[in-house]
Amino acid sequence: MSLNSMTGFGRVDGTEGAYRWHWEVRSVNGKGLDCRFRLPSGFEALEPKFRDLLGHHVRRGNCQAGLVLEATSPTTSVQVNPLVASQVLVAAKQMADIAAEQGITLSPPTVEGLLAIRGVLETQEAVEDSAAREGLEKALLKSFADAAKNLALARADEGRKLNAIIEDQIGQIATLTEAATNSPANSEAALKARLKAQMNELLDASAGLSEERLAQEAALLATKADVREELDRLRAHVLLARELIVSGEPIGRRLDFLTQEFNREANTLCSKSSDASLTRIGLDLKAVIDQLKEQVQNVE
Repeated sequence: MSLNSMTGFGRVDGTEGAYRWHWEVRSVNGKGLDCRFRLPSGFEALEPKFRDLLGHHVRRGNCQAGLVLEATSPTTSVQVNPLVASQVLVAAKQMADIAAEQGITLSPPTVEGLLAIRGVLETQEAVEDSAAREGLEKALLKSFADAAKNLALARADEGRKLNAIIEDQIGQIATLTEAATNSPANSEAALKARLKAQMNELLDASAGLSEERLAQEAALLATKADVREELDRLRAHVLLARELIVSGEPIGRRLDFLTQEFNREANTLCSKSSDASLTRIGLDLKAVIDQLKEQVQNVE
């Protein structure tokens, strides 16, 4: 199984009856699943259904979905209002008669002039057939499901690339962990020598300390000198990370938490280290873990 990214894009075109449209759906990183829809007026009631369909294909990410819908044939008609047109013609005749009485000859009204008078022409929206509307809504829902599926496929494709990067980084952490384990500075002889030197320094400076306090300080020195516990936890975290990757589940949140645990152990390793080579390994670990954390931010 491969990881899924939260970055992707999907597009679908469709037609139904007197309409054609296209969906565009894109997503980026997000803590949860959040989607903003841009829908034509009159289709807002379908948004909850679109959200449900999206949730079948993606689990996390900030998404934007836009629907561009247009009619392939006119949805309005233009016609003459006969009542208004008759009144205009009567008024024109009256004006001509009055002008004739004054010896003025008026040109007869033109068709263009009459049509330009407000109210002579009127537009009328076509009555929407309920069956046609239902068919359009069903087609839009199916089309959006296809767009969401395409988005998920794009996220999966991006996830495969992300998977390779993250597996390589986890491999580097495993290699550095073993390098620290096998470091001469971490050998039993080196630990004993380092602890003995620290104990001698403690004994030289311990005049006036009680035996109980001296025992506490000795135990603290022993704990600080030994990094095997941190290395064991790093190995356990590597195993868990690899198990999560092959689980096929959305693991972004758990991987993000695991990078924090990786970083905690690397910090402790650096703070405990009294050897330059072991410190360098700890710093290299921190650098890889930071890179891993950056990549994990885009895992679903």
